[in-house]
Amino acid sequence: MGLNILEPVYDLIIIPYDTWMKRTKYAGDISKEKFAEIEPLLRSVRRSTKPTTIDLYEVFCAVLYLLRTGCQWRFLPGEFPKWQSVYAYWRKWNEPDQHGVSVLEQALKKSGWRGPRETGAQRLQHVLDCGRAKREEYRHG
Repeated sequence: MGLNILEPVYDLIIIPYDTWMKRTKYAGDISKEKFAEIEPLLRSVRRSTKPTTIDLYEVFCAVLYLLRTGCQWRFLPGEFPKWQSVYAYWRKWNEPDQHGVSVLEQALKKSGWRGPRETGAQRLQHVLDCGRAKREEYRHG
C-alpha cells in the first residue's frame, strides 16, 4: 500500500469575511443609514490615540440587544463582538456629561429607539399589581 500524496492547492479563492459571515438580524437592530447619523456622536467619546479595530455598528447593535432583552453581558450572542468590548464601550457611552445626559442616551433618542419591549411575564405582573392596588384602595377607601 502506497501513501497518497496530496497535491498542493494553488487556485485558492479568498472570500471576504462579511460575505460568508452574516450576522443574524435582531429586532432591535437599527439600519446602517440611521447608525451613520449617530456614529460621530459615539466616536466623540473615544480617545483618538489608537485606531478603532472594532465595528461600532456591531457594538451599538449589541448594546441595543442587551437593553431590549435584559440578558446578562456574558450571554450576549457570539455573533456580536466580545462582551468585554461591548461592556467597555457601554461604560464610556453611559458616562453622564455636565448636564447629566450620557452619549448613549443622546444616541438612543436620535436613533428613535423606543425602549425594551414588555414581555408577557412583565405584562402579567403589571396586571396583577394593578389588581392588587385596586383591592387595597377598595379596602381602605
